[in-house]
Amino acid sequence: MPLSIRLEADDLTRCRFAISPLRDVREAVRVLERPARYGSPLPWPRRMRDAAAGLDLRPLWLLAPDAGHGPDFLCPPPAGPVASVEDELARVRATAPARARDELVRALARTPGAAHSERGRALLADPARAVQDLADLLELTWKAVLAPHWPWLRTLLEADVAFHSRRLTESGPERFFAELHPSLSWAGGPPADPPAVTAAAAGCGPAARSRLPEQGRPTGARPAGQPSPPTGARPAGQPSPPAEARPAVRTLDGRRGLTLVPSVFVGPDVVGQVGASGRPVVVYPARGAGALWGETAGRPPEALATLLGRGRATVLTALAEPATTTALAQRLHLAPSSVSSHLSALRGAGLLVSHRDGHQVIYERTPLGIALATEAGRGDQGAGARFVRR
Repeated sequence: MPLSIRLEADDLTRCRFAISPLRDVREAVRVLERPARYGSPLPWPRRMRDAAAGLDLRPLWLLAPDAGHGPDFLCPPPAGPVASVEDELARVRATAPARARDELVRALARTPGAAHSERGRALLADPARAVQDLADLLELTWKAVLAPHWPWLRTLLEADVAFHSRRLTESGPERFFAELHPSLSWAGGPPADPPAVTAAAAGCGPAARSRLPEQGRPTGARPAGQPSPPTGARPAGQPSPPAEARPAVRTLDGRRGLTLVPSVFVGPDVVGQVGASGRPVVVYPARGAGALWGETAGRPPEALATLLGRGRATVLTALAEPATTTALAQRLHLAPSSVSSHLSALRGAGLLVSHRDGHQVIYERTPLGIALATEAGRGDQGAGARFVRR
């Protein structure tokens, strides 16, 4: 079922980005339960699977239904641009038992038999203890699975925020949301209607999850070249859908805006959430997540290494997504000074461009750099070399 967020005139100007470590903890838990359903960021490094093997994640899995939403209190909407996991966990632990029980009931009802299972009954019998136990489990998961890699993760997420902030300013809302994720769309609507951001979602409520099919167009997507229908329009002669099948709609009043949260683990999903403040949150897959969590590609294409030198070829190949010098150095296990030297040479040759965002300088390939890396890779694949998709 689609989730539609209608925006008043001032809402787009109040659109902001935020980074939430606890959100990635929750999404990592989902991926650990159902790795086959996610095309990215798998394959996981083996050390992360080993770290999670000592955790009993079944209480969190019970609250992560296939369709619909889990308890919102386990992942509160970000309170600022960059939240600390300690602050987010403190907000989880401060959840009132009555609210926790209501959200636990709704989440358990999404999975047949969950509310009557031994764990489900225990959660509902003592919601105050459930809140603390679940927060403790989230903290253990953070420390074991994500904390060792958070410097890399945060660098990637910050680069994503810098890139998309620039795209929102440069391209306008319609193109921006289409580029942000295939299941997101922007409709201006007729003059009398406010604009809306719409996502195809598997369920609706305080939070809704849009799960893309593994192949083909995302649910609700339009064929290429077909224009967006006006807001609220339907084909002539088609009856109105029943109330329970209509999109969940949240209308903003122009004082709350929209929060966009990149996540390394949410792909291929888009998650929509409306917190107690009424400010909607859209969580989307971060750019470059596949490159970070994929197996190390090893050597760059031989043809490219012969042409540029192995170091510069390695850097050019790794820039499948825009990145900073620090992020590349961490990903490639190279000294930042070496990476900086290679980036300068590649930029001077017209293979890269750079732009500054605050204190960061972000590099990305030019069309020439993309063509060179792609064609060199195809040539090596034809010769039987093994490559890892990034």
